[in-house]
Amino acid sequence: MNTLADTLPAEAGTYVLMIGVGEPLRIVPGRLGAFDLPAGLYAYVGSAHGAGGLRARVGRHLRAGKKVHWHVDALTALAQVVEVWASASAERVECEWARALAALPGAEEPIPGFGASDCACPTHLLRLPPDRLGEAWLALGQPARYSP
Repeated sequence: MNTLADTLPAEAGTYVLMIGVGEPLRIVPGRLGAFDLPAGLYAYVGSAHGAGGLRARVGRHLRAGKKVHWHVDALTALAQVVEVWASASAERVECEWARALAALPGAEEPIPGFGASDCACPTHLLRLPPDRLGEAWLALGQPARYSP
């Protein structure tokens, strides 16, 4: 298992994968179609309420060569997770976190419906201005930060 994932709790919770896209790329996240993403920092908000909690879910996202199952798998196959923010809790706050990040000045919603097929959110993938990361972290209640 990935060293970063080993540091995460095996409890249920909510997480943000901070994904660095170094150069423009084309992504095809399942039935959503094809999208061109510019270089930048992307935040994917997810939840882990199954067996193994945050450690298992984030560990899967970080694993190379995995089968594409979720929208985010299509992105993590092409770009690097540079940091993970996580909060262990049985409370489901994934949509609340996605809304908080979307409300940040300069945040963009690059792919409608990404990661949000089981809720009414516009998307769970946001492109964030790098100068808003501190504000983003505070808006989510200062979740634990994990770096590779």
